[in-house]
Amino acid sequence: MGILEKISEVEKEIARTQKNKATEYHLGLLKAKLARYRQQLLEGAQGPKGGKGEGFDVMKSGDARVALIGFPSVGKSTLLGTVTKTESETASYEFTTLTCIPGVIEYKGANVQLLDLPGIIEGASQGKGRGRQVIAVARTADLVIIMCDATKREAQRRLLEVELESVGIRLNKMKPNIYFKPKKGGGIHFTAMCALTHVDEKLCQMILHEYKIFNAEVLFREDCTADELIDVIVGSRVYLPCLYVYNKIDQIAIEEVDRLARQPHSVVVSCNMKLNLDNLLECMWEHLALIQVYTKKRGCPPDFEDGLILRSNCTVEHVCHAIHRTLVSHFKYALVWGTSTKYSPQRVGLQHIMNHEDVIQVVKK
Repeated sequence: MGILEKISEVEKEIARTQKNKATEYHLGLLKAKLARYRQQLLEGAQGPKGGKGEGFDVMKSGDARVALIGFPSVGKSTLLGTVTKTESETASYEFTTLTCIPGVIEYKGANVQLLDLPGIIEGASQGKGRGRQVIAVARTADLVIIMCDATKREAQRRLLEVELESVGIRLNKMKPNIYFKPKKGGGIHFTAMCALTHVDEKLCQMILHEYKIFNAEVLFREDCTADELIDVIVGSRVYLPCLYVYNKIDQIAIEEVDRLARQPHSVVVSCNMKLNLDNLLECMWEHLALIQVYTKKRGCPPDFEDGLILRSNCTVEHVCHAIHRTLVSHFKYALVWGTSTKYSPQRVGLQHIMNHEDVIQVVKK
């Protein structure tokens, strides 16, 4: 029996098992087994036996990378051509785009790389329609945009989420606050800092034994589920922000547009009519959590023409690395003007957290 057949058997077993107190251990083991089979499927596709294959990843450039994912003919190529200077072939038939086409969005001084990926179909996580290659590129992105056709059923969105979840991409989720460390001996040491309602010590041990782990330290800092524990044990999960973009809103009723727009992490647009694209770019900036920091030389005005693009919650040390990799070794202190300070200018050290549009002057030893 191949891995795909094993995955199918476990999925059927999970579907027909009732969820109650008596079956929670059995379901936990099945979920662990399913995650292990899916991991083997991915490793087998990337290993030497599978060969190199024909990939279409492109070199990462710019300040951030955004991956466009969706079913065929939802308007991904039209969006790329509208918000960037890149031309991507568009047509009324499906699978017009057959490879990865990069473009660059220039917004608030940042260069954001936008990847137009080929449309994926149901079963992409198992390799259908080159779906595994598309999803592999998505894992390298800083933000995933799931593009849906507003005129079609909303099940499109759920199908895409399931395909991404099955290959270890977690959308709009925080990494579980679980400390896990395999050891060479001593058995399994289980500790919880809060009341647990989904997992107990017995279930934790059963899941660890499924992965042939018999000596480890596990510390729950929050009430996590068995799925989240499995994610921590596997260790290859990617946690990405996701923006849901509903295209072709010019073809549906205004009540439906209002309903879609009010959903969390959702934006409604019309690429052909160029409706609400400014709001899409603003939401994309917020989900990428980028900030702009301006530098200043002593006795000179701030350089507002060429700011540094950094991640939110970045420190003065990150700013120094962005300016030059050797600057930290010569750092004495910094003067900062902006909303991150109590008064302007404020003398700060390397661990001071910067805010958007702060101005910084670095003083060397």
